[in-house]
Amino acid sequence: MHEIELLVILLAVTTALAEVANRLRIPYPVLLVLAGLALSLLPGLPPVSLAPELVFFVFLPPLLYSSAWQLSWSAFKSEIRPIGLLAIGCVLFSLVLVAAVAHYILPGFGWGPSFVLAAIIAPTDAVSAAVATKGLPISRRIIAILEGESLVNDATGLIAYRYAVAAIITGQFALGVAAGQLVLVAATGVGVGLAVGGIFYLVHRLSRTSVTVDTSLGLLTPYAAYLLAETAGGSGVLAVVAAALLMSQFSARIFTHEGRLQSAAVWDTLSFLLNGLVFILIGLQLPAIVAGVAPDLRWPLLGYGVLISLAVLGARMLWVYPTSSLLRKLAAVGHSRQQQLSAREVTLIGWGGMRGVLSLAAALAIPLAMPTGAGFPQRNPILLLTFIVILISILVQGLTLRPLIGWLGIEADDQAEHEELELRLRLTSQTIDYLASPAAADQAPAEILTRMQHRYSKRLERLRYRENSPGEALPELALTPFQKLQEVIIHYERGVLDQLRREQSTSEEVLRKLENELDLEEGRLALDKAQ
Repeated sequence: MHEIELLVILLAVTTALAEVANRLRIPYPVLLVLAGLALSLLPGLPPVSLAPELVFFVFLPPLLYSSAWQLSWSAFKSEIRPIGLLAIGCVLFSLVLVAAVAHYILPGFGWGPSFVLAAIIAPTDAVSAAVATKGLPISRRIIAILEGESLVNDATGLIAYRYAVAAIITGQFALGVAAGQLVLVAATGVGVGLAVGGIFYLVHRLSRTSVTVDTSLGLLTPYAAYLLAETAGGSGVLAVVAAALLMSQFSARIFTHEGRLQSAAVWDTLSFLLNGLVFILIGLQLPAIVAGVAPDLRWPLLGYGVLISLAVLGARMLWVYPTSSLLRKLAAVGHSRQQQLSAREVTLIGWGGMRGVLSLAAALAIPLAMPTGAGFPQRNPILLLTFIVILISILVQGLTLRPLIGWLGIEADDQAEHEELELRLRLTSQTIDYLASPAAADQAPAEILTRMQHRYSKRLERLRYRENSPGEALPELALTPFQKLQEVIIHYERGVLDQLRREQSTSEEVLRKLENELDLEEGRLALDKAQ
């Protein structure tokens, strides 16, 4: 089977299973990993290798960029303490604890291989976190903490991983040097990311580029940030996150409405396909990983993998409870007005830390041999143990997140909906005031202004109905006759275009252009009805 044919099959499986997962209301990574496992067992299927370079330089930059773009900068800033404690403190705590467990329970594992394994599986995965929390009835705050942590903690884990591998190869390790390197690598990554984001911001702002070029530059940004940061010796992960946060903060100033619509559509599709391929490729790695381990070690390593998974989860739980208590005490001393996390929310944050493709890529990147020519100690067992931890994380934690939320009694707060409603009310009220001002009178005849005022007054009426009757559907009478007529006209125009297409009397290019205009008009009408 050719690689192109295999890629098409994987994309088809990804699309189909994502829809099945949506109907079953479970995270689609669960089904995709299982599908990858099933496909890997099919006779005649060529081995599918997941090169670390493919993950780090092809999949990772756009997926990180997309996740960081969606992350609210204000939410990230307000939750910087818990994010920092998880991204740095929890990773280092898990690193030490898991390394100790691995050293004492795994036969033949010295401290070196134990620390390599721990560094690989200590950080949570940004890709898994973003997908697993999507659509769950939890507060924006918990999502911000989980996603913010997973976007930042890779720098801590990857630096620990590099030094653990280097310590085995050279036989030397200096804690002070490693700590200083962590700060330097993080600062370099953030600096490069901000610089790249700033350059692309200026390019967008100062040049009159087309929508297609704007979208293409947006796709280029994460790759430029990642590659330049890695070349400069910094964290490519933090560079991409920094560039995304900067660009998203100023996107309203540099993109037209057409650019934002097209970019959103492109990024949604790209993120979905890359995410799907990542998880199905994880499952496909099973035969190659198992083949590298001696037959008599495979079943024992499965049991040890379960124990290591428990150690990873236990270390996280041991960290989140005391640190959440510490944050509450610090908030009390500082008279913080921010509501503190409840014990139930802390439990969910502890359970929500998932491992994914980054851990697998790091394990695959372990050198095959030492400078002396000897094999890297315990490389293949580390690979299998990493795979088991990832599999348990995605399947067990991924499947139990929603039931756990129900069991804990956590409900999604209505803060986001309330904030949106308040903003719509303010925007509509101020627009009505503007339409009644002398400034608006200079822009259009009185008849048009009156018609526009009536339209916005109806919108304000619907918004106030939503404010006073939350959760209730808008009455049909709230829709204006003008809007109803618009619906009829759009439907009629689509029929005319369809007839013209059948007659083949008009070019397809012109028909598509007019259909696109109708799509935008219908979207605007749907938005008006929803407000």
